[in-house]
Amino acid sequence: MAHRPLLRAMAENWWIALVRGLLAILFGVLTFVWPGISLLSLVLLFGAYTLVDGVVALYGAIKGRGSAERSSLWWLLFVGITGIAAGIITFVYPQVTALVLVIFIGAWALVRGIFEIIGAIRLRKEIDHEWLLILAGILSVIVGLFLLIKPGAGALALLWLIGGYAIAFGIILVWLAFRLKKVGTQSA
Repeated sequence: MAHRPLLRAMAENWWIALVRGLLAILFGVLTFVWPGISLLSLVLLFGAYTLVDGVVALYGAIKGRGSAERSSLWWLLFVGITGIAAGIITFVYPQVTALVLVIFIGAWALVRGIFEIIGAIRLRKEIDHEWLLILAGILSVIVGLFLLIKPGAGALALLWLIGGYAIAFGIILVWLAFRLKKVGTQSA
């Protein structure tokens, strides 16, 4: 595995994908547990999720830079920065209307998905099952496009869509984390 520095860095820090996945699942479950959640609560919950996810992704990019090519982790750095920015913007403007929130979440999911796909394509030279990241990216792009094309969807339908997306995305990241852990254990 010596010729695969990015894979080694990701395997050594497999827990970062696990934390991001568990946070996404928690966010998704909370949206289903509280179906009567107010728009302001959804805004704050979304802001907290994106902020923490962004910090964890940014930490992963910084931590992995010493053991991988710098150019290999730029996509994770971008995911982290956009997550932090989305969280901060959400907290600064919590009074956003439902339509603006839908467009904001749609744009965030679309951009995030595109960069997850780019990162996965870049990783295909170093790992065998990069399709997990590609699948997560495609899911993000689909949800983002749906929200941008149909922003007038009902609040409950939107809540379920966002919750379902978060759970599915989280499961994929948890699965990826355990695959990375297995790779790290096998190479040790």
